[in-house]
Amino acid sequence: MSTADTKTARQQLIVELLTRHAVRSQGELVDLLQTQGVVATPSTVSRDLVELDAVRVRHGSSGLVYAVPAEGGDRTPRPGTGSSAAHARLVRVAREVLVTAEASANLVVLRTPPGAAQYLASAIDHTAPQDVIGTIAGDDTVMMICRDPDGGDAVARRFMDLAGPTPKENP
Repeated sequence: MSTADTKTARQQLIVELLTRHAVRSQGELVDLLQTQGVVATPSTVSRDLVELDAVRVRHGSSGLVYAVPAEGGDRTPRPGTGSSAAHARLVRVAREVLVTAEASANLVVLRTPPGAAQYLASAIDHTAPQDVIGTIAGDDTVMMICRDPDGGDAVARRFMDLAGPTPKENP
């Protein structure tokens, strides 16, 4: 199911859309929501943007675009950056916090230092990998559910590759 059945789900989808796209108007956002199977009126979208603390910021040649506050300590609103920036962020976060990745059938368990799992899961979610249905994050563990019933091994390997080579132990 990909439709946003609740206000919270619709607002989360709006955040994802504003993160991935340079949205110049509420009408454009209504159209993007429609492509995701969500019917929302301009007035509903307007209220959602206010509740999300969205603002319009200057973004290169796109002019003014909607942005929502960033995650973590830096709450500066950032305009949509596209999938390449989201992927670059995932690579950076994986290199910083991913310790191990293990798979079983279509499940992948990623281990991080304490407190870093939600940060990693958010970076994964922002890239929206097509082979991953979703993530669940605890304190130091992220569980990913893969679409392919036997796809966990490939996804685990891909994430360990993202994290880079493991440091060699000193003899």
